[in-house]
Amino acid sequence: MHIFTYGSLMFPEIWQRVVRGNYRSATATLPGFARYALADDTYPGMVAQAEASVEGVLYYDVAPQDLAALDAFEGNEYRRETVNVVIESGETTIACTYIFLAEQRLSGLPWEPQAFQMSRFIGTYCSDKLGG
Repeated sequence: MHIFTYGSLMFPEIWQRVVRGNYRSATATLPGFARYALADDTYPGMVAQAEASVEGVLYYDVAPQDLAALDAFEGNEYRRETVNVVIESGETTIACTYIFLAEQRLSGLPWEPQAFQMSRFIGTYCSDKLGG
């Protein structure tokens, strides 16, 4: 199964702490969704929003055991859903992504990948993970 990531998992430093396999990846866009900063945390939430789109990273052919690890990492604030993403060539492909459910925590401000606080995130959410 292909996985579209749009927040912390776009960064190899985080992705490799969650999954065990090595996966091919590509830049991709998900139309019909928007990514927002959370009011009280470093990672984003993504929700359906017409006329919006989200840039992210598509990982190809993720193994079932790594999919289970991703589900556990995302927790109960996210739901895995099937979506259509557009890769760099313009081709559309089916993938899964994690939709944010706790919309009341969204700040209403866009989440910017270049402002991601990697070390804070790793210290908070990945310190017990050895990586794969």
